[in-house]
Amino acid sequence: MDFKLLFMIFAINFAYITLNTLRFMLTMKGYRIIAPLVSMVEITIYILGLSMVLDRLDDPINLFVYALGYAVGISVGIKIEDKLALGYIMVTAILPSNTNEDNHLPKVLRDNGYGVTQSSAQGLEGERVVLEILSPRKNERQLYQLIKSVEERAFIISYEPKYISGGFWTKKVRKRQQRQ
Repeated sequence: MDFKLLFMIFAINFAYITLNTLRFMLTMKGYRIIAPLVSMVEITIYILGLSMVLDRLDDPINLFVYALGYAVGISVGIKIEDKLALGYIMVTAILPSNTNEDNHLPKVLRDNGYGVTQSSAQGLEGERVVLEILSPRKNERQLYQLIKSVEERAFIISYEPKYISGGFWTKKVRKRQQRQ
């Protein structure tokens, strides 16, 4: 058994799929220059790895190692993207009461630098406060913890916005970019 060959097959497919996962995430986030550049490297690596396996199909372990590199590459690619945390999330927090005395979460969030849009709503069990909060994805977990620490009964939904324009947030981001 040629362990050097098996390692090369694994490493090449691992690199290919890790780059594939990252390129897909970059494409979805709108990185129009870096995503195609990553894809050039990705496809070159792919052809190398696939040709190594196809030239040696007589040994099924080669195919297994290729598939293992694929699986591990996806896992690592996802972890890398989670660490990079590209983009923004929009969080909707629905709180159980609409009285300002009962709920000071909007002020706490604003004091922590978040832009918050607050509105009233009617739920099954009465009045609700709806908070719309935009945050960098890298701050997502801290935002959830902050919300839950102030209002443990909050119902939280998040999604990734594709386009952001105007408002408190874009002014804040522009100021931050000008300082850099």
